[in-house]
Amino acid sequence: MAIRNIVIVGGGTAGWMAAAALSRLKQSGLVEVTLVESEAIGTVGVGEATIPPFVEFNQILDIDERQMLSEIQGTFKLGIQFVNWGNQGDSYFHPFGNYGYEIEGMHFHQVWHKYRQSGDPRPLHAYSPETMAASHRKFMRTDGMQRDDLPPINYAYHLDAGRYAKFLRTYAEKRGVVRKEGKVTDVRQDPESGYVTSIAIDDGTELSGDFFVDCSGFRGLLIEQALETGYEEWTHWLPCNRAVAIPSARKGAPLPYTRATAHAAGWQWQVPLQHRNGNGHVYCDAYMEQDEATEILLANIDGEPMADPNHLRFVTGKRKKFWNKNVVAIGLSAGFMEPLESTSIHLINTAINKLVSLLSLDGITQAQEDAFNRLTMKEYVRIRDFLILHYKATERTDSEFWNYCRTMDVPDSLKEKIDLFRLNGQIFREEDELFTATSWVAVMLGQGIVPEGHNPMADTVAEPGTQKEMAEIEKSIQYLVKQMPSHEEFLRKYCPAKAA
Repeated sequence: MAIRNIVIVGGGTAGWMAAAALSRLKQSGLVEVTLVESEAIGTVGVGEATIPPFVEFNQILDIDERQMLSEIQGTFKLGIQFVNWGNQGDSYFHPFGNYGYEIEGMHFHQVWHKYRQSGDPRPLHAYSPETMAASHRKFMRTDGMQRDDLPPINYAYHLDAGRYAKFLRTYAEKRGVVRKEGKVTDVRQDPESGYVTSIAIDDGTELSGDFFVDCSGFRGLLIEQALETGYEEWTHWLPCNRAVAIPSARKGAPLPYTRATAHAAGWQWQVPLQHRNGNGHVYCDAYMEQDEATEILLANIDGEPMADPNHLRFVTGKRKKFWNKNVVAIGLSAGFMEPLESTSIHLINTAINKLVSLLSLDGITQAQEDAFNRLTMKEYVRIRDFLILHYKATERTDSEFWNYCRTMDVPDSLKEKIDLFRLNGQIFREEDELFTATSWVAVMLGQGIVPEGHNPMADTVAEPGTQKEMAEIEKSIQYLVKQMPSHEEFLRKYCPAKAA
């Protein structure tokens, strides 16, 4: 069956990102694209922090970065600061970009660890331009600068998710996407194939479609309620299942990084925007009551609250299929892993990328469905393991929650990564998994997993040239950061916030 009508169920970040990407097909006259959403149904709105691949998503859409950040009052992000994770009082930074660069085919941290074991006092973060810029609260785009010794600064954005969705709505509607207001009241399916044929909305309208994108959030109106796809829970590894979120007035200059602070039964996020801070407390209700979680959040935010607390429930895990028949689930309808490493919007992004790559307007084949599900499953599992690491790699004994996390069994795939790193600092990246060696090293070292030895190949590097090279990297980073303006100053000149 040829695809001529694509219907997106649900708006928010997921729906309008999908609509914006698919609007190219509408512009070319190949398909009709309709998005159905209801103003009466709120969006979760916790995914306000992004990671670097999201910058490319906007570039592909030919979105002007300055205009976008000005309209949504966004800021730049160089990484994530983690507080109280390994032990109370600890703090470390997970940067975008790399530590140094490869030396004679080895990851930089291998050579650094060799010298560290010999008494070199310089910390690994001294070789990360993103970390050093963040520690001085500075930012500057360095792409286009002709520097042979350092790559461009890697960055992402902090977004007001609601404003970003509105920005993309304008973008998509200008390119022919039709928005329909209404709540879905019925889903109709072909009695033989089970394919979704149409949806009915509360004004009596029936919308027919050949292909449907389910962006209806946790409810999964099409993927679950209609197609009964099934859900695989991961709560035994990622036990947090509640969140309370609240915006607050910002005090001082906006930080160029996200902050994640661990508490007794979960953790708190702080996402700095130009006009406010986004705050939330993710926790496990088996170890903490809602009132206590709310009190902890309110006691640890900067500035006055700007709204009432928003309480959220979720179950970590994923659908057993992401593409089922003629429905693809994107965003929260596909699954949920807490926003500890800002992967929620990223998973929307990569789902859209795979959909666009696999889509054929001649019809739907089993090969398309299988490829999408296999690749997405791999992606979810790799991200899942990285998130579990944050909970497993702790020495905290101050609460039953952390006692559980510290002693829980973890997937074999994660156990292998921890064991190999503990042996000699080795990180093997699985195929094209999202998180690089830098990410794994940052969290493992930051939370107390220290290699017992170093890779013997590090003993073969030429000396004293290597030590001189490392010193030059450190000096180049110091020089670069010194030239940078403050994050606040860069925002004021580059993308000053427009009034709402």
